[in-house]
Amino acid sequence: MVESERPEPRSPETWRPDVLGPGFEQLTLPLGSDNEGEVVATLVRHRPPWRLRLARGAASGADVLYVHGWSDYFFNPGLAEYWSNAGARFFALDLRKYGRSLRPGQTPGFITDLADYDADIDAALAAMGHGAPDGSDGEDAAARASNSRPLILLGHSTGGLTLSLWAARHRGRAAALVLNSPWLEFQASKMGREALAPVIGWGARVNPLAPLPNVDLGFYTRTVSRELDGEWEYNHEWRPDRGFTVHPAWLNAVLVGHATVAARIDVGAPVLTLLSKRSTLQARWDPAMASSDIVLVVDEVAERTLRLSQVGAVARIDGALHDVFLSRAPVREAAYDAITQWLRGYAPHRR
Repeated sequence: MVESERPEPRSPETWRPDVLGPGFEQLTLPLGSDNEGEVVATLVRHRPPWRLRLARGAASGADVLYVHGWSDYFFNPGLAEYWSNAGARFFALDLRKYGRSLRPGQTPGFITDLADYDADIDAALAAMGHGAPDGSDGEDAAARASNSRPLILLGHSTGGLTLSLWAARHRGRAAALVLNSPWLEFQASKMGREALAPVIGWGARVNPLAPLPNVDLGFYTRTVSRELDGEWEYNHEWRPDRGFTVHPAWLNAVLVGHATVAARIDVGAPVLTLLSKRSTLQARWDPAMASSDIVLVVDEVAERTLRLSQVGAVARIDGALHDVFLSRAPVREAAYDAITQWLRGYAPHRR
């Protein structure tokens, strides 16, 4: 049984073909300018050729907004296809100074406060038809009508942290959060974060753009890139092999976010967190890195995620990478099955 998709909300900008090819379109979201020039975000939408959605899919009638992590952008067609097959409309957001949104002369990924991404997220939601509840952002009638569609936020790593903080500041906007290895705590634990935070905070004030030592040895790229041991093709300028340069002001923003989560927040919606079953954090290559999280301490993240909401669940996926959806095909399928089962448990369908 299928149903026709509702008309897409109108936008003052123009949707155009995306780099992912047929079935994907992108929309530039102007955000003004800063001292590095024009600032934009980019919204990507999946438009399957059949233009239909399953009426009884696990996410039927919902809209999904995906936000990527650090040194990253959206490049996973299979993730979009999963949600479309589940009955949802799928959108992905390349935040300012990442991926499709990165402009010449800009510092990749740089921001001094994660709350500044509210503008990126709000612009994306308005284009999706999920404008401010009171209509104060000037949304038209078609957009207001589609506000009845449940909103599922899907975030990876730093994107999971950013969306969790956004949801806590905007309770009631999201019907559910699905977090893919969210970066909710510093790798050196709470004690390490609290010891490091004053130093990084001082550096953020004195020299916010100073380059910090690069601790990325390229092992994660080895597990993901098709050119090495992985399965994925992507733009290596938008997703560098050893990550973007880290700066004190950016790291300070992340540490402040970690401290906020540690003090407990309430995102006001059910949360599902997907994590690898184990972590492998070390300075030498080990074959176990191809089937574990080599970025975060997953046990600590599991503990943190249960503090985000009164209704929370954690799915530990054996063999998963840091980005669970970039793992080997059988592992990805296990992750998608976990989401489907969870969605069916509380059904955030159209009201």
